[in-house]
Amino acid sequence: MGWVGWIGNRTLKGIGECGRVSELLLDTVRWTLRRPVRFHLFVQQCLHVGVYSIPVVLITGAFTGMVLALQTASAFRLFGAESLVASVVSLSMARELGPVLTGLMVAGRVGSAMAAELGTMRVTEQIDALHTLATNPVQYLVVPRVWAGMIMLPCLVIFSDIIGIFGGRVVAVGVLGTSPATYFKRSVQYLDAADVGLGLLKAALFGLTLALVGCYQGYTVRGGAREVGFAVNRAVVVSIALILVLNYLVTAFFF
Repeated sequence: MGWVGWIGNRTLKGIGECGRVSELLLDTVRWTLRRPVRFHLFVQQCLHVGVYSIPVVLITGAFTGMVLALQTASAFRLFGAESLVASVVSLSMARELGPVLTGLMVAGRVGSAMAAELGTMRVTEQIDALHTLATNPVQYLVVPRVWAGMIMLPCLVIFSDIIGIFGGRVVAVGVLGTSPATYFKRSVQYLDAADVGLGLLKAALFGLTLALVGCYQGYTVRGGAREVGFAVNRAVVVSIALILVLNYLVTAFFF
């Protein structure tokens, strides 16, 4: 019956982790409204989360749109519906592929960096030093990162959607011979504000998730450098898993 105890211990540990993450989220909200407001830290994190992630988002969005155009054209050719390739690319990028793939890439790049940075500060006692300087670590370290994740990820998703649709256009026009005017018309024909808004809502939730998980894993590290590595690994794996779960829940709620 040892497996029963193992499942029970894992369940209790998971519930405890959820409680501690929720407590960190509440502390983040509470300290957001308190002075002093360190706007420069928020700007630094926006650069790190958003601007410095543009190259990887560019590559991901462009080639996703190109592959999607090739795959859908191959299938639609069987039904003589090649003109709908643009509609599928635009809807898929706005609703699903743009937010999810951007969230996964940023989780691997930014979430791991947050966990590593805060974990290193914890094991070298820099976070403890903030207490001695009468500075709240959550306000100084977590608040800027969480808000930067929530705000910058939707911006990256907009960028990814545009690049993905343009990548699909490159393939549709250059390889499949579709008229540029037809591609543009089909791209916007079935795409409305609700589709874009759903993608941006997902992006904000994904940004909150990856930033909060990364900060939590680094903030709660105990031990030495070895534990920092484990925290980084947990931050990436948990963030990716939660992004996929949240994507399903949000999609199921609206559809």
